[in-house]
Amino acid sequence: MGKTLAEKIIAAHAEDAAEVSAGDLVTVHTDVVMANDVTAAIAIESFNAMGVGEVYNKDRIMLVPSHFAPNKDIKSAEQTRTLTMFAQDQTLTNRFQVGRAGIEHVVLPERGLVLPGDLVVGGDSHTCTYGAVGAFSTGMGSTDIAFAMATGKTWLKVPETMKFVYSGTPKQWVYGKDLILRTIGEIGVDGALYRSMEFTGPAINALPMSERLTMTNMIIEAGGKCGFMPFDDVTREYVEARATRSYTPYFADDDATYTSVHEFEVSDMEPQVACPYSPDNVHPISEVKPEKADQVFIGSCTNGRYEDLAIVADILQKTGREFHPDVRVMIIPGSQAVYLAALRAGWIELFTMAGAAVSVSTCGPCLGGHMGVLASNEVCVSTSNRNFRGRMGHRDARVFLANPAIATASAIIGRLAHPDEL
Repeated sequence: MGKTLAEKIIAAHAEDAAEVSAGDLVTVHTDVVMANDVTAAIAIESFNAMGVGEVYNKDRIMLVPSHFAPNKDIKSAEQTRTLTMFAQDQTLTNRFQVGRAGIEHVVLPERGLVLPGDLVVGGDSHTCTYGAVGAFSTGMGSTDIAFAMATGKTWLKVPETMKFVYSGTPKQWVYGKDLILRTIGEIGVDGALYRSMEFTGPAINALPMSERLTMTNMIIEAGGKCGFMPFDDVTREYVEARATRSYTPYFADDDATYTSVHEFEVSDMEPQVACPYSPDNVHPISEVKPEKADQVFIGSCTNGRYEDLAIVADILQKTGREFHPDVRVMIIPGSQAVYLAALRAGWIELFTMAGAAVSVSTCGPCLGGHMGVLASNEVCVSTSNRNFRGRMGHRDARVFLANPAIATASAIIGRLAHPDEL
């Protein structure tokens, strides 16, 4: 019987099984264990309680301060210090710090630290992002992360797999963000619960890596355990330029078993908008009542990459417009490398002169942490991944999720808007 990508990668890492199938419970070896400033402190406390002394592999533990970094208050400062001291004491090979890193899901692929065929566990739900490069990657609780830090192992129930096939050629202003929003809108926030999502088809093959990362980032918004983009020339070019070690691509068998197959024709698709208060409350932008925007946020692990900022810069340069004076515009590069590239391209000055506040790389307002928290009844157009009630601040604030072009047009016009209106 043919195997899915999840079954193949888990089998390759299984302790006592040459083959696995959906539903099996297996112990697996990990390639990378990740945690951030929110989850690492708890994991370190659990790790110390085990009394094992040293992590299983100093090269494969990644602790990235991102959510409340730069430290927003004393509590976050204490959490970051715990993370930093542990990384120093354990002499971790890859140590991350504000000014040298950014958001983990941007930084790790960018530096070639997660690779095709890897099995990655992370103390963050959006760890599924690394499926874009062909890694089995999934989020876990801090206690599980502590065990993986100590032993290099974890246990998994092998997930069933859903297949998503996208055909056609997207129109201008339609990106991977729109494909994944449309998908979540169709299957719902629990439509892929504890399942793997395999993305394939001509429209996927044409996507650059930045948009593939955006799509796999939001697998968890459908409840997915993990997900994968096909390994192809796009993957190979991206990975070869960054890989820090050897890797093994895996491919699903033609006769693999899928629980369901979902097909999308994207040629006529409009930009999609997820309305409050759920990522599956998705509508084509023409069907969404334009709302006055109090804030626009462009960034996060979903859409804070160089290519996302390029969309913003391109619209500003071609229209010669500035951002609306009544809108707070936050632009936050996803990593320090993205910030530096944008600086060298002249975009930081462009964004600033247009009226945006450009920040050091951080998760910041995405989770209502800092640097852009919303007041009651305020409206935000955001390129991030979640718009649950209270996610970015006051529970009566409303967040509309959209791609960077929609966010830019909204920031210029002052309400939810399509770039064609400029």
